[in-house]
Amino acid sequence: MTKFTSSHTPKLYNLPTSIFTIMSKLAAKHNAINISQGFPDFDTDPVLVELVADAMRSGYNQYAPMAGIYSLRAAICQKIELLYGANYLPESEVTITSGATEAIYSTISAFVSAGEEVIVIKPAYDCYEPAILANGGIPVFVQLNNIDFKMDWAEFRSKITQKTRMVIINTPHNPSGTIFSQADMLHLQDALKGTNIILLSDEAYEHIVFDGLSHESVAKYPELVSRSVICASFGKTFHTTGWKMGYCVAPKALMKEIQKIHEFNVFSVSHPMQRALTEYLKTPDNYLALHSFFQKKRDLFLEGIQGSRFTYKPSLGTYFQLLNYTQITDESDVALAKRLTIDHGVASIPISVFNTDQLDHKLLRFCFAKKDETIKRATEILNKF
Repeated sequence: MTKFTSSHTPKLYNLPTSIFTIMSKLAAKHNAINISQGFPDFDTDPVLVELVADAMRSGYNQYAPMAGIYSLRAAICQKIELLYGANYLPESEVTITSGATEAIYSTISAFVSAGEEVIVIKPAYDCYEPAILANGGIPVFVQLNNIDFKMDWAEFRSKITQKTRMVIINTPHNPSGTIFSQADMLHLQDALKGTNIILLSDEAYEHIVFDGLSHESVAKYPELVSRSVICASFGKTFHTTGWKMGYCVAPKALMKEIQKIHEFNVFSVSHPMQRALTEYLKTPDNYLALHSFFQKKRDLFLEGIQGSRFTYKPSLGTYFQLLNYTQITDESDVALAKRLTIDHGVASIPISVFNTDQLDHKLLRFCFAKKDETIKRATEILNKF
């Protein structure tokens, strides 16, 4: 066979393998408890599974409309109005996507051109930068501090230039487990005032906020809504990450451009699952009860490590908890994450890989979206470490 050669450099030729792939492979190889990657090890609600099966038996097995079935788009609009007071039009301002990741990629692809800058808040989930680079954009980083992961809004403002096309925020924030406050959102709103900058808000964990706090969705802020695309995840909300079901909402003019990418990327997503999700959303407690469900798991995890030398600030949102290990060892977070997996049987995610210049603050991320017995087994090991 003739070997193919090309004089052109691939767009993402130097992109490293995702840390999630690395740690999950390592966990499987060493039979470790995998509390690294963000997926539940407990079952999806059988009611939702049966709704999918019913839709399949009823013949909803062909293409759904490109933007998604109308009834699901309408249900999403009703949910957003109920929770945040914003009014989106199901006819033209909602698209059902292949997970929040596709919504994010399609949004970046629709608006970011070569040489344009995108402000990314670090530590950042690792799907943002590849999408920016693949479209010729330039990521511009604002690093959160390593104590409480608060934004320096003066620094943020200093990064806005004539080339800034987009800002990406993520709240509740993966990997830190922090959340944007009302004050943060007002700072953001003021910083973007008078610009043509598009705001992409990744709100995949919108229903997982703890300690009586509230999720500050962009949809609560009319001055932000007009320039924003909100991306969300049914997979994170309903414990169905393998279904890859998400959506985005945006004003009609923005959504029209996003759908041009979506249409020729995936065209549409699972029809029977859309039918099932439409019915499932009719019971608001299916998402409104998530915060208490996951807070119990967070608290179980934190109770389980009380005897350890890890230190922490309780996660305020998402289903991740950061642990600081400076009282235990000086080794790098990547080295420790691998050693914990290989020698002690617990897989985690090192945070430096998400930071500007891979800053290492001696933090590991653990996922507590697991069965109680999984959490207890993992924390027993961490206590002995």
